[in-house]
Amino acid sequence: MTVSGCIWDAPPADFTLSSNDIHIWCACIDLPSLRVQQLAQILSEDELKRAERFYFEQHRNRFIARRGILRTILSRYLDRSPNELEFNYGSRGKPALAETCGGDRLRFNLSDSHGFALYAVTCDRNLGIDIEKIRPIDDAEQIAKRFFSSQEYAVLRDLDRSQQQVAFYNCWTRKEAYVKAIGDGLSFPLDGFDVSLSPGEPAKLLSIKSDTESAANWLLQDFIPVTGYVAALAVEGFGFNISCWQWLEE
Repeated sequence: MTVSGCIWDAPPADFTLSSNDIHIWCACIDLPSLRVQQLAQILSEDELKRAERFYFEQHRNRFIARRGILRTILSRYLDRSPNELEFNYGSRGKPALAETCGGDRLRFNLSDSHGFALYAVTCDRNLGIDIEKIRPIDDAEQIAKRFFSSQEYAVLRDLDRSQQQVAFYNCWTRKEAYVKAIGDGLSFPLDGFDVSLSPGEPAKLLSIKSDTESAANWLLQDFIPVTGYVAALAVEGFGFNISCWQWLEE
């Protein structure tokens, strides 16, 4: 899968997930109110309480849609009712299926930005995914200086100004995908590892705390899920079959 070759297909009626498969789902989470209400009915009490914490209705509805679609997607792999699924959360908040619901094998990660969500699903390995809507950032260089590694900041600073925005989002999504894959969230310092970021350069984890050998065990894949957005996938290992599915409302 490449940036230019990411094609979102309608999923087959029946599909399986082998140990070397990674399925990425793209979904719009700005849904009609009636559909949001339907998805709310399959959420847990805890999820509904979390939804109520959002002040704005749009944000609340997006959370319900994001979690409801997640449950529906995972239920297809597990052949269980969506409302039966139970989740555990890591010390940094990363969600995972409870072992009694298939979490001993099925792994997933999700991300959303401005009305679109991505879901990555695989077996027996952790992975991370991130999506960001590309928007002008006036202080991108200052943010990069604060959060990116010195090597990444130097690359960004030396690029032509017309390329800096794309490079910034390349770097940010690749870093987010990696820290989500390892489950440490932003507790793992973003300047503690290096990724490629120049426009047109293949996505790659270059080093982890200056260790290039450990970084070589990771696959980073960038792609464009929707026009005006950029995304990245991080997974340990290589030789995967990556399929891209479009979530279709029933």
